[in-house]
Amino acid sequence: MSLYRNSAWFLKGLTEFTKNGYLSASKRFVEKDLEVSVAGRSFMITGANGGIGKATAMAIAKRGGTIHMVCRNKDKAEEARADIVKETGNKEIYVHILDLSETKKVWEFAEGFKKKFKSLNVLINNAGSIMSQRDVNTEGLEKSFAVNVLGIYILTKSLIPLLEKSTDPRVITVSSGGMLVQKLRIGNLQSERGRFDGTMVYAQHKRQQVVMTEQLAKTHTNIHFSIMHPGWVDTPAVANAMPDFHRSMKDSLRTPEQGADTVVWLAISEAATTNPTGRFYQDRKVVPTHLPLAWTHSSPLEEQKLLLLLEDLAKTFQPH
Repeated sequence: MSLYRNSAWFLKGLTEFTKNGYLSASKRFVEKDLEVSVAGRSFMITGANGGIGKATAMAIAKRGGTIHMVCRNKDKAEEARADIVKETGNKEIYVHILDLSETKKVWEFAEGFKKKFKSLNVLINNAGSIMSQRDVNTEGLEKSFAVNVLGIYILTKSLIPLLEKSTDPRVITVSSGGMLVQKLRIGNLQSERGRFDGTMVYAQHKRQQVVMTEQLAKTHTNIHFSIMHPGWVDTPAVANAMPDFHRSMKDSLRTPEQGADTVVWLAISEAATTNPTGRFYQDRKVVPTHLPLAWTHSSPLEEQKLLLLLEDLAKTFQPH
């Protein structure tokens, strides 16, 4: 089954996830969807100092949005901020330093942000981590799970009250088409059992993000939740984490701007919120979260259980 899944996914990827896939899909884009001013609206973007995150920040800053860049590396963040200010003339760009793998600090950051800022219109969960070998953080959690799943859950849940107070609130999570080869598994969240395959663990986390988005959308109905696949994008993260894939596909990979296009569209266009909340997108279009005949569906009970497990874990690290 996994061979079928992987083959079906790769063939789909060659036609849809590449640069040519983007160019083909973009023929149906409505240009005026992005011809908007977002002055006065605020956007938090994690992993905003490079790749898709920086391209997203740049596009929104050009349209007047206030940007909160949440980054791990201060030097890279300040350098990216200077680039964005220089290119857009928008000085409303703020840098916040946070390592999403440090679970307690995610709580502390979110709680501090709510005290300091009176509104947040859009949260963009973009930061992600692919580990080549299993590693744990200071709290004993597997690091990529801490970043890709629990960190996003805590940041989103903690900021929901602030989002709900703001106009037209949205939460967008940058997932990956890699999740299409994974069925939700909740019995090994910390990747303690079996051989650690960083790419497959990442794909499983991306499946968990889809389930998380669907579940949060049901509970918090006045926020528009969405999750998306940016396609196969030429970023330093891809080059470092998947060097063979990057080398063989380099000429076919999308630019960060092409990868960011749907994130920007989901964040600022009116058209995006005419679609139901909790959906999965590729190239500005709602797409299925499962490949045909791939047996990756899970039960509603399992999906609810993932959220309960995340809630229990999150509470363990909540500052009192």
